[in-house]
Amino acid sequence: MPKHILIVDDSKTVRNLVAFIMKKEGFRVTTAEDGLDGLEKLYGAEDVDLVICDINMPRMDGLSFIKNMREQERYRVLPVIVLSTEGENQDIDSAISIGANIYMVKPAQPEKLMRNAKMLLG
Repeated sequence: MPKHILIVDDSKTVRNLVAFIMKKEGFRVTTAEDGLDGLEKLYGAEDVDLVICDINMPRMDGLSFIKNMREQERYRVLPVIVLSTEGENQDIDSAISIGANIYMVKPAQPEKLMRNAKMLLG
C-alpha cells in the first residue's frame, strides 16, 4: 500500500503542483483547501502518513491546524512539513514549537521537498 500524504494549502496551484510531484513518486494524495478542510480529511481518513501544509489560509491557518492535530493522541507523531511563503525566524520557530517537523519556504524545490518527505516517512 503506498504511503498517504495530506496536502493542506489554500492555493489550488500549489496543491496541484505538490500533489503531482508526490503522485509521480507513487504516493497516494489527498488535498484540502484550508485547516478546517484539512482536519475533516485527516479525521475521515484511515491512514495519513505525512502532512504538508501552508501557514496562511482562510477559515483555519496552518498553525491552528497543526495545534488541533497534535492535541489528538493519534496524530501526536504524524510527520508534518510546513510549506509557506513566510520565511522569518519567528514564523519558523512558531511552527516547529507547535509540532512541525520541517519548515520549507515557497517556492520549494521539488527534489528537496521529495527528499524531506521520504526522510520523514523513513
